Amino acid sequence: MNTSGNPAAADFSAGRSLVGRCVEPSSSGQTDRLSACTRPITAVIITLNGATHLGRVLESVGLCSERLVLDSGSTDGTVALACAAGARVEQQAFLGYGLQKQHAVQLATHDWILSLDDDEVLDPEASDAICRLDLSDPLACWSIRRRTFIGAREMRHGPWKNDCVLRLFNRQTAAFKPLMVHEQVQPQRPPQLLPGSVAHYSYDNCCDLLARALRYAPLKAGLMHAKRQRVHTWMLPLRGLATFVRCYYLQGGWRDGAAGFAVALSRVIDATLPRTMLLLGEADEATKSSADQRHEKHASRK
Repeated sequence: MNTSGNPAAADFSAGRSLVGRCVEPSSSGQTDRLSACTRPITAVIITLNGATHLGRVLESVGLCSERLVLDSGSTDGTVALACAAGARVEQQAFLGYGLQKQHAVQLATHDWILSLDDDEVLDPEASDAICRLDLSDPLACWSIRRRTFIGAREMRHGPWKNDCVLRLFNRQTAAFKPLMVHEQVQPQRPPQLLPGSVAHYSYDNCCDLLARALRYAPLKAGLMHAKRQRVHTWMLPLRGLATFVRCYYLQGGWRDGAAGFAVALSRVIDATLPRTMLLLGEADEATKSSADQRHEKHASRK
């Protein structure tokens, strides 16, 4: 990135947070429309070119007294959209999914954190449930059922049928694991299931789904290399076959038709391609370059 003559760009490339990007909060009328209640919760969202769904995401978390967007260099109007919605915006060069989300958590004003991706929209039932929660116990945490879409089609079967993700927690007792990809919150107590759901508009179409699986393979190969995980060539076809049978047949992915087949195929790529890269000696290169990779829209959480 060329930062000459641009102090803000220089700060961004150095990984420093830029404070005060949004100086005009949303009007009280807009806040009233977003939610009938306000809780001492910070909604944290990491972004890179997430303008497509970000407006709906921010509107769905109007119950949170703070909405924090941590951006890593968007060029599609994401920052302007977040500012117009009254969100607080900070900038941070991408650190990897786990570290980036944890950095956003640390920047939050409140200890209670509602973490969403920039393509996850909280439904009214979940929002109402959060309004009624007792937040007096810092060890409490809640997971939410996630409904994943490919385009406008909800995937009702297969590996995403009963997908529940921990999204609401107290940062004094829980934190994101420092993983490059497939990040998750580590709590001290098992989460309770929150009523309602979050709609996950992660993929534009099946090509996007498969392309995302390919892009994540080097990151996963790097993680496997760092853990010195051993793999065997003869296991690759068996692992791929077992993954497809589980996702498409045993988990009922076939009920979603051709889209269910594409989901199973993406899981086969995830299960085999990183191991193939490890066997071919390409994982070390992936590990060295992973710190320089910018994150794409969020893929499925395996």
